Amino acid sequence: MNTTQHMTSFPALILLAALSLGGCAGMTQQEKGTATGAVIGGVVGNAAGGGILGTAAGAAVGGVIGHEVTKKK
Repeated sequence: MNTTQHMTSFPALILLAALSLGGCAGMTQQEKGTATGAVIGGVVGNAAGGGILGTAAGAAVGGVIGHEVTKKK
C-alpha cells in the first residue's frame, strides 16, 4: 500500500470509529460489557486459533464472560 492509499483510507477509518462509538451511547453497562468482551474475545480467538472459527468462538466466549462480569449482583 503506498502513501496515497494510506492518506485516503485514514479519514474513512476515523469516520467508521466515530460512528461505531456513537452507536454505544444508549447501551446499558451490561450491554457494553458484553460487546467489549465479544470484541476482545474475537481478537484473542483469532490470534490463538486463527480463521473464522477461532474468531467466532473467541467472540462468543468473550461475550459471555463480559456479560457475566458486568451482571448486577
